[in-house]
Formats: sequence, structure tokens, C-alpha cells
Amino acid sequence: FARMFVQVCLYFYCKCLWRCLKFVVRKLTGRCELQRICYNTKPGAARTMKIEASLKASKSKRLQTSVSVHPDAIEKTIDDIMELKRINPDINPQLGVSLQACLLQIVGYRNLIAEVEKLRREPYDSENPQHEEMLLKLWKCLKPNSPLKARISKQWCEIGFQGDDPKTDFRGMGLLGLYNLVYFAEWDTEIAQQVLSDSLHPKYREVTKKELSQFSKAEWEKKKFDKAIGYSFAIVGINITDLAYNLLVSGALKTHFYNVAPEAPTLTHFQQTFCYLMHEFHKFWIEEDPLDIMEFNRVREKFHKRILKQLQNPEMALCPHFAASESLINM
Repeated sequence: FARMFVQVCLYFYCKCLWRCLKFVVRKLTGRCELQRICYNTKPGAARTMKIEASLKASKSKRLQTSVSVHPDAIEKTIDDIMELKRINPDINPQLGVSLQACLLQIVGYRNLIAEVEKLRREPYDSENPQHEEMLLKLWKCLKPNSPLKARISKQWCEIGFQGDDPKTDFRGMGLLGLYNLVYFAEWDTEIAQQVLSDSLHPKYREVTKKELSQFSKAEWEKKKFDKAIGYSFAIVGINITDLAYNLLVSGALKTHFYNVAPEAPTLTHFQQTFCYLMHEFHKFWIEEDPLDIMEFNRVREKFHKRILKQLQNPEMALCPHFAASESLINM
């Protein structure tokens, strides 16, 4: 009880002290916290995340709810913020532009989560012509010179599905897994085909003498025919979709999206990020040189931690070749 009492007292003390400090700084500089952030922090994740934190921590309900308004209401929201903070827009014209860019990113990120979640929850329906068309497009992009002989076919295993009907493999990520795989195959075709080829025709790793000495006879008999480092392309793609989804929902991808999207991040930004993660995981898998596919979860978790660490850098952009236009610099 005493410890809880001390923590509560410390919380309120720090909260009051912080508000007093903000009041003093505003009196000394003549600028509110939002102005100081916009004028002293360059555009991108560093600025947008500070603006987001400032609005959420505000004692004003109008400011707290500004991070969840409809995109069409952002201009009105900016006017409300300027009025509430007693900022003259004629004297500070750039502030409105900067705040609008930040709010578009913040609101857009929330809307992107909702859009991605909707796709994830929609199951694959073999009776839906659009779903079937996308699935067939995936095959054509990955295997343009090998016609699919039948809709239900063992050929699907050639691109990494588990059985002769891929619809059962989409259960975990729903349509989101298919959307991502098709995007990768259609827009990064050369890389996607190369990754698929590597997964089908993997190099065989050499087992070192040290590793050999650690195997029992039974373990060696079990592993000696399974030393290839290949994997099931489509299944891994659905798994990496899950990884990208968790990065998005946890907020970890804010750093990346706020640095590459000049306004609201879209589903295309998410799919581009998936392409990057697929390519990077493939390279990471080869670097890790796993003994067999049973090490997949270990390698995936290590890769996940690596990406999370990169995203802790506020200047990080996972795939800079998808970066926003130079107009971001002027916001």
C-alpha cells in the first residue's frame, strides 16, 4: 500500500511539475508545445510522433480527440487547435500546414489498421470470382511459363502451398495474405521469382564436424536427408504477412510510415513494406544457415527483433526506395 501511495503521489507530482514547466516555457518563448515541436523538429516520424504524443497527453478533450477525426474534418480540426491555443494563423501560416501533414499521417495510420484488419478478417471464398481471379494471378506471375492444369492441383505445392487447394492456407491471415503475395509477385516480379526459385532449389549446407559430434545416431539419421535450407514460399509469405500485421497494430511501423508517407499511409505502403520484409527475411534466412525448416520459428523471432530494433530509430525508413516525394521536406 505504501509503495502504491508513493507511486500515485509521484505521478501527480510529475504531472503537475510537467504542466508548470510547459507553462513557464510558453511564457519565455511565446510558443506553445505544438509550435515548438513543429519549428524545432524536422518533418517525418520524429515530428509526427511528438505531435501525436502531445495531443494525446493534452488536458483538452478537443485536442485528445483530434488524433481520431475523419480525414475530411482535419482542416476544421486544425482551425480548432489554432483557436484553442490562441495562435494567429496569419502570423504562423506554416504551422497549420505542418500540423495538417502530421494529422493526416496520424489519422491515416489508424484508418490503415482498420483497412488491414478488415482484409485479415475476410476469409478466402472459392465461390467468389474476384478471390479466385487473384489466386490465379498469383500463379501466373510466379510461374508464367507453366500453365496451371487444374484449379485443384498438386502444382500449388510448387509455389509453396501445403496442399492441392490453397484456400485452406489463408485461414490465419484471410485475404490479407493473398493480397500481399499477389502484390509482391506482380510489382516485384523479378525478386519474387528469384526468392521462389531459391526456396525450391536451396543450397545444401555443410554440417560441421562440431555439429556432427553433437548429434546422436538417431538424430543424424533423422536429419541427414533434410539439410536443405529451402522453405515453402507461399506459407512463409502468409507468415511474414502476420509479422507485418503485428508490427502495424503494435505501432512499431509508425516510424517507417511517418518517414515515407507525406500524408496518410495507405494499403500500398503496407504492401510495399511486406515486399521489403519478404526480401530481407529471405536474405536473413540464408545468413542464419538453419539446419532444417524446424528452425523457422527461431529464425523468424530473431528477424522480428531485428526489425523492431531498426524501427526504434526515429529516422528509420525500412524501404527508402518507396520514400515520399521531396514535398515532405517543405511541410
